[in-house]
Amino acid sequence: MTTKGLFPKIWRWTKRIFIILFIAQFVYIILLKWIDPPITITQFVSFVTGHGLRRDYVDREDISPNARLAVMASEDQKFPDHSGFDWKSIRKAMEYNKRKPGRTRGASTISQQVAKNVFLWQGKSKFRKGLEAYFTFMIEHIWGKKRILEMYLNVIEMGDGIFGIEKAANVYFKKKARDLTLQEAARIASCLPNPKVMGAKVAASAAPYKTRKIMQQMIFLHNDPDIEALMEKPPRKKGR
Repeated sequence: MTTKGLFPKIWRWTKRIFIILFIAQFVYIILLKWIDPPITITQFVSFVTGHGLRRDYVDREDISPNARLAVMASEDQKFPDHSGFDWKSIRKAMEYNKRKPGRTRGASTISQQVAKNVFLWQGKSKFRKGLEAYFTFMIEHIWGKKRILEMYLNVIEMGDGIFGIEKAANVYFKKKARDLTLQEAARIASCLPNPKVMGAKVAASAAPYKTRKIMQQMIFLHNDPDIEALMEKPPRKKGR
């Protein structure tokens, strides 16, 4: 086969592979509206690098409203209102990072964190950020806020090798996620920016200032009707 005939064939196969991959990821996004991911890249990396993989996925009705409120108070207080991106916070973070290049301030919403942790890998490359924006847009429109928050509380790392609120509640407080008190939920949320380091402090009750700050924000946000709608506990499934 001549070079002239080879390139069209490579191009045809490239287009076919791209179409297959696009359809596959689209179907996967739709499926995850109802099922939990078998494993994420972050979880796999944690396991193979010796940090372990401890997790227990639970349904939304088995997660304390306190836990849902705590992560919104800690990570994304505008979660009910934005469309996946907090543009004001993003602009502030960009201006801060320009002024202080030695430091980095993030502005990722809960939706962006879910997109990153469910579909992608950890990192700061422009390519990965572009994919993150795509998946954030898709889950906002396909899953909705309640499913995004449920997924966040199931897949996010909440300690060294500890993934999800159920396992975090079990490890730190010897109880189920549905039984977490306001203070316990705030303590777990306090480790989210750096779970591998801060998880040990949560276990040792060594982050009282941050826990109090999150609790104050939880009390402040509690009466917000949009926040309350996401905290509302659905009826438990029969047989559970």
